[in-house]
Amino acid sequence: MKAITLLGSTGSIGTQTLDIVAQYPDQFRLVGLAAGRNVEMLASQIRQFRPAIAAICIEEKLPELKEALADLDPQPILLAGEAGVTEVARYGDAETVVTGIVGCAGLLPTIAAIEAGKDIALANKETLIAGAPVVLPLVEKYGVKLLPADSEHSAIFQCLQGVPTGGLRRILLTASGGAFRDWPVEKLPEVTVADALKHPNWSMGRKITVDSATLMNKGLEVIEAHFLFGMDYDRIDIVIHPQSIIHSLIELQDTSVLAQLGWPDMRLPLLYALSWPDRIYTDWEQLDLVKAGNLTFREPDHQKYPCMQLAYAAGRAGGSMPAVLNAANEQAVALFLDEKIGYLDIARLIEQICDHHQTDNCPNPSLDDILATDQWARQEVLRASEILEKGKLLNI
Repeated sequence: MKAITLLGSTGSIGTQTLDIVAQYPDQFRLVGLAAGRNVEMLASQIRQFRPAIAAICIEEKLPELKEALADLDPQPILLAGEAGVTEVARYGDAETVVTGIVGCAGLLPTIAAIEAGKDIALANKETLIAGAPVVLPLVEKYGVKLLPADSEHSAIFQCLQGVPTGGLRRILLTASGGAFRDWPVEKLPEVTVADALKHPNWSMGRKITVDSATLMNKGLEVIEAHFLFGMDYDRIDIVIHPQSIIHSLIELQDTSVLAQLGWPDMRLPLLYALSWPDRIYTDWEQLDLVKAGNLTFREPDHQKYPCMQLAYAAGRAGGSMPAVLNAANEQAVALFLDEKIGYLDIARLIEQICDHHQTDNCPNPSLDDILATDQWARQEVLRASEILEKGKLLNI
């Protein structure tokens, strides 16, 4: 039985991880839980899974959480705030920590877990995108495993099993194309928040669904793939695959191409990250290729998806630039979801902030550098958005 801790338990990654734990109680034991602000859901999860420790990120909600669990016996350790989440990440005998916290907020708890010698089931892209210069040396220092738990990088990881060193030639990341895959570019200025949240294939959180619409999620995955698998950016390609059956592919040196297929279901990559190198039998719906029908592919439209090229440029720039890209995107998407900027302003703001950072790009950033850069980029987006007309970036 593997002991695990789950960060981001009330989000889509977290709830699906807990589905796995509930379905396979003889395989997994829960040590710790951490969530953002949903006290009611977290309290319910604590009652069901009885972790030894739990934390709520919003400190003001700790009394409410304690009250909701006042009759529970035995009482778990209940903490709050960033420090509380970090303590959960490093606590106890958990072998693997699932990092399902959205955004750069997952960086410090992930580092704490690594320093405590725990393997990481990585469902938080930003850990590597913003923090790779710090995280990767720590992974090597502490001898832990960093296993991808999102569908695309899990697909690549699965395809690589048994491939000899030096055998990989190219990575092909598949993208659904998001909510606006079939929209003409001319209609994008009319996009509403509700439009952007209508993902055609996947059920995900609001932020990542918008990232899928802009294709920033795929750009971030390119950067993550670069760090996870050591591939040059020129050998990582993106292809639109509307059916989301092929989750990604690899090309080997002899031009053979391997792919991992399955229904769009985040439980599969999560289960593999938790069970690797073993395979656990499931009663989930098996893939029926006849039912799936045609599998089609198309080249991404660079005019429709400017965020994709911004991500490639930030990745190639390296240093602290990916952290700026990530923070600017997080802040711009938050503003869009709050209906304070237009959809097209997301890419415009990100490009402007990355341009401003070029002369200050730090080639070998420390953790303090990354955190400071992250805060700077967010503040710059807020400053720029204050003089932004909805749908049109002013000259500033």
